[in-house]
Amino acid sequence: MPVSSPGAILRNHFGRNGKGLEGPTIVLLGCGGILVRMRKSAMTKNKKTLSQAIQERRATPSFDGAPIPPEDLKQILEAGLSAPSGYNMQPWRFIVVQSPEQKKRLRAASYNQAKVEEASAVIVACGDADGWRKDLDLMLQLGREGGMPESYAAQARSSVPNYLSSFSSEQMRAWLNKQVMLAFTHMLLTAEVMGYDTAPMEGFEQDKVHEVLRLPLSYWVVALLGVGHMNGTDKFYGGRFEMGHTVFGEEFGKPLK
Repeated sequence: MPVSSPGAILRNHFGRNGKGLEGPTIVLLGCGGILVRMRKSAMTKNKKTLSQAIQERRATPSFDGAPIPPEDLKQILEAGLSAPSGYNMQPWRFIVVQSPEQKKRLRAASYNQAKVEEASAVIVACGDADGWRKDLDLMLQLGREGGMPESYAAQARSSVPNYLSSFSSEQMRAWLNKQVMLAFTHMLLTAEVMGYDTAPMEGFEQDKVHEVLRLPLSYWVVALLGVGHMNGTDKFYGGRFEMGHTVFGEEFGKPLK
């Protein structure tokens, strides 16, 4: 269809199911009848400040499934890899699930939550209980390259195994939960700042996720992070307790001044 005006005409374009092949799209008709399709979600992605992301974030109830550009996904993952960890052992391991077939299998292992299958990507955040055994030398090497004193390295070489080898299975899982959730939160907030919507999920069956992802026995699945663009309306605001309800000064029961 020829367009006489030099300006572009924008209209929504939907497939038979109410979405384009990759979610809702915008069709731009420019001069000479040139047609360009762009994902609506990609065009309307609004970046936020960190404060906005913290205050406005909601657990997204439904995603539109539009793919995430690889460079954006990499930026989100790098934020997680930059998180602090005990002894800098970085015991997190992330499995990124994007294929429709694998997301469908993961959904079945996650109490049939639809958003697992709808999300553009699901980051399965795990902790490796044996990570410290395999990575201690690498951690010390990286530390030395960053200026770690030899005295510190020598101490860490003995203190890390002494400390972590004393853990029971329950204690190790608790330690992994703490470390992995630091990285998990870095990724969640980075995605929100970049304009994506997120859904942290703890509803899954450990053994079934292990089977779907073929995880090593030493891996402990901590949480799932759905990332993408929201489909429909956002979740209601559940409210937060006032500071006086959860924060104390100097000791329990005393208000913070």
